[in-house]
Amino acid sequence: MKIVEVSDKLTKKQFLDLVEVIYKDDDAYVRPLDSMIEEVFSPSENSYFNHGKATRFILIKDDKVIGRIAAFINHKKADGFEQPTGGMGFFECIDDNEAAFMLFDTARDWLKKNKMQAMDGPINFGENDNFWGCLVEGFSQPGFGMQYNPPYYKKFFEEYGFTTYFEQITNHLDLSVPFPERFWKIAGWVVKKEGFSFKHFKINEADKFIDDFETIYNDAWRFHENFTPIDKKVLKATMMKAKPFMMEDIIWYAYHEGKPIGFLVLFPDVNQILKHFNGKMNLLNKLRFVWMKRKRYMTRARVVILGVVPKFQRSGIESGLFWHLKGVVDKNPHLKELELSWVGDFNPKMRVLQESMGAAFGKKHITYRYIFDNKNNEKVRAASIPVDTKYNTTIEKEL
Repeated sequence: MKIVEVSDKLTKKQFLDLVEVIYKDDDAYVRPLDSMIEEVFSPSENSYFNHGKATRFILIKDDKVIGRIAAFINHKKADGFEQPTGGMGFFECIDDNEAAFMLFDTARDWLKKNKMQAMDGPINFGENDNFWGCLVEGFSQPGFGMQYNPPYYKKFFEEYGFTTYFEQITNHLDLSVPFPERFWKIAGWVVKKEGFSFKHFKINEADKFIDDFETIYNDAWRFHENFTPIDKKVLKATMMKAKPFMMEDIIWYAYHEGKPIGFLVLFPDVNQILKHFNGKMNLLNKLRFVWMKRKRYMTRARVVILGVVPKFQRSGIESGLFWHLKGVVDKNPHLKELELSWVGDFNPKMRVLQESMGAAFGKKHITYRYIFDNKNNEKVRAASIPVDTKYNTTIEKEL
C-alpha cells in the first residue's frame, strides 16, 4: 500500500471518485457536489487558509485507490486547547483495518510535524454545520451538509484509539403532527409581548441580516468551549451559495426594541435533488435542478442553526421563532419534515427544547479526539455549556 499526497488533477479526481467504490451499493448515500469539496481545499475559496493550513492524501493498493484522508489546522481553534489540536476529515476507506490505520497514521504524522499534539475527527476545515462527526446511528439519507459513512467506520476510530469528544444528536419533526399545546401557548404569549418583533430574512437586505446574525452568534455562542467569533465573510459566502435553493421566509430573526436577540435558520434539503446528480453540477444538472425545485422535490428542511442571546434565553423566544415558521409551513404543505441537526451533548438546553417540541430521534454522530502521546490513556470530553448562561451574563455585568 502506498500513500500519495493530492497535488494534481489526477489525484484530486481519485480523491473525489473513491466514494463511487465505498457507496456503490448504498442507496441512502448522497454524493456531495465535487465543487463543494474542492472549495474546502482551495485557499482562494476557503478563508480558513488565512489562519490555517490543510492537505489531503489517497491510499493506493494494486493501482487502485482504496482510501483517502485530509488533515488540517485551524489556528484560531487549535491553540486554545490544552493540547494543540488539529483535525482530520473527509476520511473514506474500504473495510480494512490496516488501510484505515495507515490513513490515520498519515494524518497524525502530518499534524505532529506541524506541532499539533492531538487531532479531532472526522471534522471539516470550516464551520461545523458541514461534514462533521462519524455517523454511528440512523443510516438514512443525510440532510444537506450532514456527514454520512458506512457503519464500520466506528470500529476504525475506536480500535485505533480515538475516544468520544462529544456526541451529536439529530432529531426529526414530523410536520403532520401538531406541536405540544404548551409549546404554542408560550409562543402565543411571546409574539404578543410588547417590545418584541420578528422578521424573516430578505435577500435584498442580506447585509443587514448578516450583521444581525453576527451580533446574535457572538453573544449566544461565547459560552461554548474554545469559542471564536464567527467570520462574517464565511457567513456571507454561505448565504450566497444557498441562494439558488433558499426560502427567505423560513429564516427568522427575533428583535427586542429593534435589537437582534435570536435567529432560526432553515434551508430546504437540497440533498433530495442532489442525490440524482452524482456530485456534478454541469449545465444539464443546473437545468434539472430548476425543474426539480419547481416540482417541489424538496419536501423537508434542515434547521441549520438556532440561537438566542443569553439575556433572553428561557424567555420563550425560540417558541416565538417557531410560531412564525409555522405560518410559512402551513402555506407550503409540500414540506413534510424538519431535520434538527445537530445538537451536541455539551448543549443540554437545546436538547430539552427539542424534546419540548415533540422531536423524535433521527441520527447520532460522534466527534472523536485522539491524543498522540497519551501514556496515561487520558480521555477528554467537551465542556458543557452552562445551563443558565442568562444568570452568568447578569453576574458578568455586576462584576
